[in-house]
Amino acid sequence: MARKDLLKGLMGDPPPKDDDAEKLTAVNFEAEEAASPARPRYSKGAIGAVSQSIAELKSRALIEVPADMIDPGGLEDRLDEDPADMEALQNSLKEYGQQVPVLLRHDPNTEGRYQVVYGRRRVAALRALRMPVKAMVRNLNDRDLIVAQGQENSARRDLSFIEKANFARQMRDNGFDRKVICDALHIDKTVISRMLAIADAMPFELIRAIGPAPSVGRDRWKLLADRYEKRRTAAELAGALKRSKDLPSDQRFEEALKALTEKKEKPRPVERTFTGPDETPLARARTSGRKTVLTFDAKETGGFEEWLMENLNDLHRDWLKSRGE
Repeated sequence: MARKDLLKGLMGDPPPKDDDAEKLTAVNFEAEEAASPARPRYSKGAIGAVSQSIAELKSRALIEVPADMIDPGGLEDRLDEDPADMEALQNSLKEYGQQVPVLLRHDPNTEGRYQVVYGRRRVAALRALRMPVKAMVRNLNDRDLIVAQGQENSARRDLSFIEKANFARQMRDNGFDRKVICDALHIDKTVISRMLAIADAMPFELIRAIGPAPSVGRDRWKLLADRYEKRRTAAELAGALKRSKDLPSDQRFEEALKALTEKKEKPRPVERTFTGPDETPLARARTSGRKTVLTFDAKETGGFEEWLMENLNDLHRDWLKSRGE
């Protein structure tokens, strides 16, 4: 009988009845306590093995959490949210339901509330639809939360270069060392250093205004950062970003780069005047770039321009001979 009672205690209370639905959060909270990293010591033997297995199963269980009980957690990993993508996600959730759970942790500061580890877009979409959120809940400290968030983003491979660089910068600024940053993003220290150098070369306001720029890689962002450091033309840059704010992020990047590109001044045209022995005007030459234009005043030249055109080939041939060609 004692063993029967022990197994009953290990299995936990039976599922709540319909009229107990409001107590679900409290039940889930208690169930998740069993998954805490500070796990209880289990007795040896078969009973200990069963006890540990049940605790692990509880930690993997899915629960439903009201979306309004979930707060942001971790760091900001996305720079821009496309309204069209969010609408498509909401339509998919309405039609097919939530197929992939999010990962939450208990809010360390507010009992009964949760923080997102990953799955922010799904939580936002479900909140807009007034639908509950299917979630796994883990007891994670701040370090484990950041690592889990970064690894999930890396696995999806849909964060752009600058979003990863900005994520790395936030981690560093929040006191995480390079090893944690590398573990979170699955990137070695050399690449992390290059990312941080680019992210540090520009103010975050500029990066946010441009957005994720999904088609733009490290080399182009480095070019933008280098030009920003050299010029820092705030007025031109602000104007370009304001004009392009409704364009896709990739185009906003191109407009910012264009605003920071030094505009070479066109050389001023060079003009020369040719006169005869008696100071009679013969021609006026105007050179602009690679183009030279000769202008004759037929009233003054006495037909010189006609002779020049008829003999131009011979003159050119003599010129080539003088050069040894």
